[in-house]
Amino acid sequence: MRIGKLMSNAGICSRRETNNLIEAGRIVVNGELCTPGKWVEWDDEILFDGEPVKKQDDIYILLNKPPGILCSTDASLKDNIIDYLSYPAYVFPVGRLDKESEGLMFMTNDGELANNVLRAEYEHEKEYVVTVDKPFDDGFLETIAGGVEIFGIQTRPCEVTRIDDTTFNIILSQGINRQIRKMCKKFGYNVIKLKRVRIVNLKIDGLESDKWRHITDDEIKELRAIVD
Repeated sequence: MRIGKLMSNAGICSRRETNNLIEAGRIVVNGELCTPGKWVEWDDEILFDGEPVKKQDDIYILLNKPPGILCSTDASLKDNIIDYLSYPAYVFPVGRLDKESEGLMFMTNDGELANNVLRAEYEHEKEYVVTVDKPFDDGFLETIAGGVEIFGIQTRPCEVTRIDDTTFNIILSQGINRQIRKMCKKFGYNVIKLKRVRIVNLKIDGLESDKWRHITDDEIKELRAIVD
């Protein structure tokens, strides 16, 4: 595997952050400074800051993120999700929610599973509850359900269901940045609350805002069966 994948699987850092560590000369493989993209195996001698790199046990967490938290692993950013969670081992967010949004976040140190969840061509579902700033008619829901063009990108058809005059449920299978907000804005609606309630088979049910829990073995088994 590439060194970035191994470092991610070891729960040390993300694949992207691995390159920064390599450039700083902090990773040594078999007695030589590591180079970006190097192929390695677990039986190689791999040192990070002079200490052997070992694979951690897999960690799987669901967090109900409150508004105001950044889905970033950058420690220099205020209110980043890693500092907020304060988990004693390295984990990273799978996907993102913008700062003002809330709801379900999947956190893990399993880089392979994370990549399978995020791979766009698999069209894995994510479900949201959205409240806008004024009442909408059924035509608005039908239009966004059929797919709309936002900033030159055509959104995929999706399932949309009314909850009340200003709130609807939407199930997406793609990950355009701030997609729901852009879709609503195109038709004159501003999102005032956006909450993710499901990622594939993982649900927010029973998880209070600001709280987290470990994902069960059965949930992970089901998730793998869907995304692998």
